[in-house]
Amino acid sequence: MPCASSVGGPGRGPPRVSHAGRAQPRWHDGPVTWSTYGSFVVFSVVLILIPGPDFAVVVRNSLAGGRRRGRWTAVGVAAAAATQGLAAAFGLGAIVLASRPLFEAIRWVGVAYLLYLGVQALRSAWRGVAPVAVPVAGAPGREAAAGLRQGYLSNITNPKVVAFYLAVLPQFLPADPAIGAAVGLALTHAVLSVGYLVLVAAGVQRASRVLARRRVRRSMDAATGLVLVGFAGRLALEHA
Repeated sequence: MPCASSVGGPGRGPPRVSHAGRAQPRWHDGPVTWSTYGSFVVFSVVLILIPGPDFAVVVRNSLAGGRRRGRWTAVGVAAAAATQGLAAAFGLGAIVLASRPLFEAIRWVGVAYLLYLGVQALRSAWRGVAPVAVPVAGAPGREAAAGLRQGYLSNITNPKVVAFYLAVLPQFLPADPAIGAAVGLALTHAVLSVGYLVLVAAGVQRASRVLARRRVRRSMDAATGLVLVGFAGRLALEHA
């Protein structure tokens, strides 16, 4: 999921901010037409294809636990995106952005969690030992739960995702939108995200024979670990 600081509406510029800290969007006139919705879908797809921490977490979990864990990580990421999108649609996201202590608390939890996942990957690369998915009683459920948890936490603890929704959704909504319109756009973005990330997990699984080689696996672990640590550092240095 891209950070809000890297995006803006299609040709409309960023939303203005009032003294109360609430975003003042530059609305367009008229209802949400199919043309507007199509533009939002294209805009979302382009952003989703830009690799972010969610991509790195899905790749890491697909390597560690196979396709099942990778798929459920993708579901967790999308569930967090849907949660934040709904929060933005119902006005809760603006409260997070307006409350500096709350925003900072969420941000630093996100930094710590991404750093934790990155260090785990780097430890696997250093030791050259990785968990192997072996069918045992209860393992599928545990893998699914672990993937869902890690995907959800890695995304829900990034307050920049809420900022993204608050900056982008108004650009595609009419001046007096029904709440369902904002909810529909937020859920569309979440569905597109899970579809793409499930394909990523499947791709990693299809390449499992190559990726299972010790040298390749260590390189992949090192790469995903560095990426996650890098995203943690970026999130730590960013300002609302």
